[in-house]
Order: sequence, then structure tokens, then C-alpha cells
Amino acid sequence: MDQYSKKTLELFKNPQNMGEIKNPDAEATVGNPTCGDILKVYLKIDNNKIKDIKFQTFGCAAAIASSSMTTMLAKGKTLEQAKKITNKDVAKALGALPPIKVHCSNLAADALRKAIKSYENKKEEK
Repeated sequence: MDQYSKKTLELFKNPQNMGEIKNPDAEATVGNPTCGDILKVYLKIDNNKIKDIKFQTFGCAAAIASSSMTTMLAKGKTLEQAKKITNKDVAKALGALPPIKVHCSNLAADALRKAIKSYENKKEEK
């Protein structure tokens, strides 16, 4: 665990925005079959902004910390701003991840973009 930054360990031990949103405006699930990590993200959207965001992650310390950091970066942002959050942004905000764990930060950013896309698709259908 000494390969992890202080911020990564802090968010693993005390994740922010963990949980489920009842009746979310959007949600998405992504997984990495190689390592077995699974992440589900829930969004509440108001006026094209992410009013609330929660996650549930089944995975390692890096996956949980990355999920938490992604929600922290996205909350309060417009959908356009949130779509621009990359795995590099997440890893940088965590203070870097061990190279073997960088794929964990990919999951969180991917799930966020997938949830936003599903929301936008639903709006287009109406």
C-alpha cells in the first residue's frame, strides 16, 4: 500500500459520494474483466448540471479511490465540463497511481461519460 499517495489511501478509507441514488436521472455500469473491478455511477441532473453523483464499486483500493475522486471532480459541473474529465485528470488528482493500477482510474471516467451519454440519449428520445 506504500505505492499509493496519501490522497488515494484517504479516499479508499473514507470514500466520498459512495452509495446509490434512488430514481437517478442517469446511471451506468462498467467493468474490467481482466481485474474484476465493477463500477456503477448514478447521476441527478438539474439544469444541465450534475446536482448529485454517487457510486458503487466492487474493486481494489485504486478503483474505490478513483471512483470517489471522479465524483468529487464531476459534482456541480455542467454535463459538458464533466464529459471532459479524463482518467489522467483522476490519476493526477489522486497524486498518481502505481502503473499497474492506472486502469482503475479509466473505469471511473468511462462510467461517468457513459452515464452522461445515456442521459443525453434519453433526452433526445423525448
